[in-house]
Amino acid sequence: MITVHHLENSRSQRVLWLLEELDLTYEVVRHERDRKTMLAPPELKQVHPLGRSPVIVDGQRTVAETGAIIEYRTSRAGGLLVPDDDEERLRYTYWLHYAEGTLMPLLVMKLIFSKLGSKPVPLPLRPFGGLLAYGVGQQFLDPRIAENLAFLEGELTGRDWFAGADLSAADIMLSFPLEAAQARTSLEDFPNLSAFLKRIHARPAYQRALERGGPYALMF
Repeated sequence: MITVHHLENSRSQRVLWLLEELDLTYEVVRHERDRKTMLAPPELKQVHPLGRSPVIVDGQRTVAETGAIIEYRTSRAGGLLVPDDDEERLRYTYWLHYAEGTLMPLLVMKLIFSKLGSKPVPLPLRPFGGLLAYGVGQQFLDPRIAENLAFLEGELTGRDWFAGADLSAADIMLSFPLEAAQARTSLEDFPNLSAFLKRIHARPAYQRALERGGPYALMF
């Protein structure tokens, strides 16, 4: 039996979706964030030393990191959700790593800088923190995020999925950063990306994963 240690409003929602698409049996152990820090609870360190999510326990194996979990489970599923064609497989590998290697760090930085003008930053430092966040956003983060979203928008021109004619695990990997982009910036100027999110949200396996995982605030 596969056990998913699922942290609310986090990357682990992708793992639930992956397992639903693969039609695998699993159980969910839900973990709530600390309401003050919004960090994962300390009990996750009993599962993995870093105390982060996602992490799955599959028999005697504990596997962390979304990308590693995806590669582990798709390989054991005979290559389901992985393109067969060599060129499509190359695109698949690129997008699988791009999601967390390029796009997500920018969105995490934007989230962190957005907090500099409010608690828990000390009150006297908040005006400086807010100005710093504004400057970094205007000069670096916002242009880089827009550049990447435009790149992704172009890659979906004339196609529904990022790697091949059908949904792949790379699309599952990209779902979280694109949902984060929709929540923290806007996809109004990117119709292909907006349509992509509508397609994945309409999938029965995605809906089942939401039911198993509980509320998912990044969708809004």
